[in-house]
Amino acid sequence: MRPRGAVQRGTGTALRPLGRPLGGKTGTTNDFRDAWFVGFGPDLVVGVYVGFDRPRNMGRQATGGELAVPIFTDFVSKALAGKPPTPFNMPAGMAQVWIDPATGVKAMGGQAAIYEAFKPGTGPNLITSVIGVDSNAFMNIESGQDPSGGDVTLGRGGLF
Repeated sequence: MRPRGAVQRGTGTALRPLGRPLGGKTGTTNDFRDAWFVGFGPDLVVGVYVGFDRPRNMGRQATGGELAVPIFTDFVSKALAGKPPTPFNMPAGMAQVWIDPATGVKAMGGQAAIYEAFKPGTGPNLITSVIGVDSNAFMNIESGQDPSGGDVTLGRGGLF
C-alpha cells in the first residue's frame, strides 16, 4: 500500500514512534498557503488541514509533514491510547510484488526495492512513462546513454 510508504520512508515518518500500522498522504499547496495530511489506520481516518481563512503564504517550512503530521500524531496518540494496534488485512486475491521505488516497475534481482500490493488483474508497469521523455531513455540511462539529449538522470522525477 503506497500510502503506508509515506509513514515508512516519506513525509509522514514522524508517525513511526506511535508503533501502529498507519498510512497517509501529506500535501502542500503552491506558495505554502495550505498544508494537509490525511492519515489512516485499519479502523480510523483523520484529515488535518492547516491554513488561513484568507489564504496567504505561511512560510517555507509550512508543509504537510511539518505542520499537519504533528497535529495528526497528537490526536491519534490520544484517540487510540490503551487500544491494541490493529493490523491491516489484505483482501483475498491481492498480489504482492517487489518494485523499484524510483520508477514503479517490477524490480530486478539485486536492486533496491519495496514490496507493494496490487489488486487482481493489475500489477507494476513493465516500463516507466514520464511525460515528455521517450521511454527508451530509461533503458539507456543505466548504460550512461541519454538518447533524448535532455536532462534525464536515473529515470527519476517527472510525472509517472
